[in-house]
Amino acid sequence: MQREMSIRTSATTTVALALLAGLAGTPAALGQSFPVTAGQKATAEQVAQAGVPLTELAPDAPDNYTVKSGDTLWAISGLFLKSAWRWPELWGMNLTDIKNPHRIYPGQKLVLERKDGRATLRTAATPADAPPTETIRVSPRTRYEPMDSGALPAIKAHLIEPFLAEPVIVDAAGLDNAPRIVAALDGRVLLTRGDRAYARGQTGTPLLDAPGRQQEFRIFRTAVPLRDPSSGEVLGYEAQYVGKAVLARSESTLSTRNKDGTEATEVVPATIDIVAAKEEMRVGDRLLPEPPRELLSYAPRAPSSPVDARIVSVYGSAVVNAAQNQVVTINKGSKDGIERGHVLAIQKFGERLVDKTDPNRAQMKLPDERNGLLMVFRTFDRLSYALVLDIVDGVQVGDRLINPR
Repeated sequence: MQREMSIRTSATTTVALALLAGLAGTPAALGQSFPVTAGQKATAEQVAQAGVPLTELAPDAPDNYTVKSGDTLWAISGLFLKSAWRWPELWGMNLTDIKNPHRIYPGQKLVLERKDGRATLRTAATPADAPPTETIRVSPRTRYEPMDSGALPAIKAHLIEPFLAEPVIVDAAGLDNAPRIVAALDGRVLLTRGDRAYARGQTGTPLLDAPGRQQEFRIFRTAVPLRDPSSGEVLGYEAQYVGKAVLARSESTLSTRNKDGTEATEVVPATIDIVAAKEEMRVGDRLLPEPPRELLSYAPRAPSSPVDARIVSVYGSAVVNAAQNQVVTINKGSKDGIERGHVLAIQKFGERLVDKTDPNRAQMKLPDERNGLLMVFRTFDRLSYALVLDIVDGVQVGDRLINPR
């Protein structure tokens, strides 16, 4: 029985990364060729010579593991190693079999071998007559997603997909210069999906239709300033996503005559239709063009240079504490060398106490302790969004972020 293949598409952004490869011989044409940095490859080649010290293995690393649907590569890497972000070392443990470190699929068996104080990892061969691990049946609808979408993602995609589309960081004038909703059909105050409204661009830049294609916009509300926890400086403004609209008719002008017979020009705003609503929209909300959809990949890794950052805010929450799998904003961005996939260690500030055993009642500050890890998945100039991957205790605004080792 041959594995059935399908061409599938999806309108949702898919996070597609594999930290390991599939079995030797997997056709490269089945997926994207994700990049491997020279540093990652050098680490893998070094580990391939002797394996990983047993002290670097997770305490309960299994002798073998069969990859299942629903697994993530972050979890599998953490299953074998103490630090899940050190995936190039895991790759190096099986560099002979694993030619491409970006593909591993459900049904593959990973075998851990221990010898002379070192460990290596290999993929167990699949019998030639074995049935396919999974059958993908062709459905009568068209979907769009990466051609190697059977490969495991680095993390669960649904945790960050909304944040790839919804929040946006702008400068002080970013939203002020964007087109705005100026009126609603029948004088409505609140707008939702299915409603018609009217919008205008700034003076000299009217909102115009693009022949041959439909123009889509995201609708945002007043941006909230994001301040550096240390300096108080405003690093950017986070706009609140409220919905989507499509342009139905361009903005134009109309020549008329006043009562005294003189000519006058009236503005005819553009017509938009609301096609999605997270919250009710209203006059004054701003429109930004829908960006092209991206099929993003992430290679979890430590930054190559020292990082000293802080958590600025917890997205979508009025509280200052973040839990596991929540998204936070950090005070470093692309201008600071932060990239998608960078893994940072979260430091819990040590308490300041009085030494009650000291007659002089000396003041003490306990050492900062590592509280978990987060991974950057979207960057702006001076700010970035990151997903809290694992924590020991609650993460707070102002917590320090450093290199993971």
